[in-house]
Amino acid sequence: MGHSMRIGKPQRGKGGQGKEGQGYTLPRGYTLIEMTIVIAIISILVAIAVPIYQKSLIRTRESLLKNNLFTLRTVIDEYTFDKQKAPQTLDDLVSQGYLRAVPIDPMTSSARTWRVIMEDAITSVDQTAPGIFDVRSGSDQKSLEGTPYAEW
Repeated sequence: MGHSMRIGKPQRGKGGQGKEGQGYTLPRGYTLIEMTIVIAIISILVAIAVPIYQKSLIRTRESLLKNNLFTLRTVIDEYTFDKQKAPQTLDDLVSQGYLRAVPIDPMTSSARTWRVIMEDAITSVDQTAPGIFDVRSGSDQKSLEGTPYAEW
């Protein structure tokens, strides 16, 4: 019994052979189970991340809509105060130098879909030419809060 038993990995000499001349190499790479687990973990992370990313995009567009509405309403008020009459169109605000361009409605991706609300002739500053009193989004969608963008 001159051979002693070794526990553990066989020692490899030249050519990948063990001391006893066994001709095998250790497998390299990943097993199918390992790859399946990694793919499952990545799929779960993506399934969690995508809805969060989409909501953040909607929140960004909603914030931009609020800013654009605030700007338009402020400029309409300034125009009405300066000219003693309300603008007839949003393009009047651009032609008179109150805006560089009509802002884009981020919910419809167009500057031409704004819904303008005209003032009543009785309550207007210049009763002969009632103009724009307010502006709203032209979108028919609802916000994350559940209110329609057209009511903002």
